[in-house]
Amino acid sequence: MSVTASQKPHTAQSVSGPTRFLATRPVWQVGALAVVAGALVTEAFALVARGAGVPMEAASPGETEAAAIPVGGFAGGVVFWSIAGIVLAVALARWAGRPARTFVVTTVALTALSLAGPAVAPHTALSTQVVLAVSHVVAAAVIIPPLARRLSHRHG
Repeated sequence: MSVTASQKPHTAQSVSGPTRFLATRPVWQVGALAVVAGALVTEAFALVARGAGVPMEAASPGETEAAAIPVGGFAGGVVFWSIAGIVLAVALARWAGRPARTFVVTTVALTALSLAGPAVAPHTALSTQVVLAVSHVVAAAVIIPPLARRLSHRHG
């Protein structure tokens, strides 16, 4: 039985273009590139929301009033929280039997859990809560796929 192109296993040699580029990079490097892209896209989303008149003020649990979310705050949050995701991806690449699947299941679950924060943010307008929650999903949608693709390749 012959192997067709669609049946070839994914290796750095069997993929092309950007996928090949990412498949040959260290996991941490793919993570860093994905996080930069995720931060930029998420910040752009927040800027559009600001332009549409969504108040960018939110309060953490226990606070008595909302504080302004600065320009760059969304990008900064993405970078801060994504460091743990990169560490997770590097660890899974080294020790997990199915690193891509484990990464996707874990990060999608953590993204879903992260939606609780905006949902319970006190003294925060509903429109701001929605923008905050959607921004979590936007960041995850940009960051998780390239890391998962990279983790599906079994080298370093």
